[in-house]
Amino acid sequence: MAAPFIITGSNAAALFTLKVYRGDSMVLLAMNWKAPKPPDDFVGFGIEYKEPGGHKFFALKNRLAFTPLSGKVVPNTLSTLMSPIQKFRWVHFPRNAEMGGSFTYRVTPVFMNAQDELSYGDVQEVSVELRRETVPGLLNLAFTRGFISSQAFIDRYGADAIPKLLPKKAALGLTFKPSYKSAKESEEALAWMGFEAREAIIDVLDKAIADTAAQVRVVAYDLNEPEIVSRLVKLGHRLKAIVDDSADHGESKSAETASFKQLAASAGAANVIRQHMKQLQHNKTIIVDGPSTQLVACGSTNFSWRGLYVQNNSALVLRGAGPVAAFKKGFDEYWKNDAAHYGSPAVDWTPLGLTGIDAEVTFSPHSTGNERLQAIANDIKTTSSSLFYSLAFLDKTTGALRDALRDVTNSQKFVYGISDKKAALVLQKPNGNLAPVYAKELAKHLPEPFKSEPTGGFGTRMHHKFAVIDFDKPTARVYVGSYNFSPTADTKNGENLLVFRDQRIAVSYLVEALRIFDHYHFRVLQAETPRKQLVLARPPRKPKEKPWWADYYAEPHKIRDRELFA
Repeated sequence: MAAPFIITGSNAAALFTLKVYRGDSMVLLAMNWKAPKPPDDFVGFGIEYKEPGGHKFFALKNRLAFTPLSGKVVPNTLSTLMSPIQKFRWVHFPRNAEMGGSFTYRVTPVFMNAQDELSYGDVQEVSVELRRETVPGLLNLAFTRGFISSQAFIDRYGADAIPKLLPKKAALGLTFKPSYKSAKESEEALAWMGFEAREAIIDVLDKAIADTAAQVRVVAYDLNEPEIVSRLVKLGHRLKAIVDDSADHGESKSAETASFKQLAASAGAANVIRQHMKQLQHNKTIIVDGPSTQLVACGSTNFSWRGLYVQNNSALVLRGAGPVAAFKKGFDEYWKNDAAHYGSPAVDWTPLGLTGIDAEVTFSPHSTGNERLQAIANDIKTTSSSLFYSLAFLDKTTGALRDALRDVTNSQKFVYGISDKKAALVLQKPNGNLAPVYAKELAKHLPEPFKSEPTGGFGTRMHHKFAVIDFDKPTARVYVGSYNFSPTADTKNGENLLVFRDQRIAVSYLVEALRIFDHYHFRVLQAETPRKQLVLARPPRKPKEKPWWADYYAEPHKIRDRELFA
């Protein structure tokens, strides 16, 4: 039996409720007060966790603190038992999330009296398994960290580490060698930045190399990461590969051209081709078909420095004969290299054959009459509870999909969205929803005790392409893939689009959506209303002062946020 992925605290004596959602290598903790409102002296939540088999609880850290008597901001992270979280939900990354067994979370309400002394209420505890495979034996969802523009990156490596860890230009990718301190420390930094997605993609290639009878099929858009290219070279004649040649990819000095030449030499010239369909060959897929290894890697993660180490991306690893057969259909049609007649059976929805998971895949480009964008828009319009999306290039999305997003955003459904650039989705009425948050260069607006953050170079940082519909219902579903939810992706590019009608997978994408939404929403708010410093709020001491939680019971979107997750 699969471990539960939504767990509720059961302590009736606690003054608040707790619900924990299992993400991939992370968890969402959602709290709500049982009484109509908390007391004024409630100053937040202390959060601790214990690893599987462990005997100690470790307190999560809060960068914010109560202002000391000196009036200066405390710059170091502090225990949330002393500097509690003043939010009703929190996403946490355990240090050793890959450990088998249950992590135990303990959440404590914290109070402050008139003398600024802290006291604590009854706790809620839950246990949740965070093993790396989302659905053991069938599917693993993995994410890049995507947090070069973050306090965590600055704390670990410093702003001056960027040129030592990343090439200045994509064309230099294959020859670039990181020089951050030592080779070991460079590798450790890249592993941290690439997070589970890098590990998952490399693991698929290593398994393909180890299974000497496996045939491997690869379609690549960006292809400039030497760890990946070197592994593809090791496959020799067992590899067939398609490499994009659109725009600068097709130039003689591009990394994609250099990678193509290396692969043609190792796999044989007849086994590697270039193409761009009607506009782009935008897939990022690896298919491993062997007697003991049947794997598919897909998603939004390009096989590049930016794709793995800078951008927010997901990588899906699917196991078994069903996904391999479905993706080989798509590959075989691409191999015909006929963009004008790319067609069935690949353009049709094909079941992935994952036991217990309702999942299908389709490949672009679609022709008139079998487009998918309208059907996705129609499904989004049926949202009954909530919609969460993270869509790169949303500013270029027009027609049915944009109309659907606008309509649901302006409805009474709960909607959070994020894009890489500001999109013209304007709210028509004050229903509690927010316009899509967008990732931009906001580091200079961060107040103390936050530090200035690097941007990670030019280009898109928020590169996800997914939409989660009704995560809190058995009818939950997720659309995801390389597909940019645009007319171009639908009818011109080579793309893959998957739909999962599965709540466990929907919840994993929900947690990812919330962690990046919160990350950039905070930065947007600081840009709009710059502040010199941020501190925790003490209880109200004067007649017109409000407790920190007042807005969560007054502002429509904060009320709905608090109630939906907890």
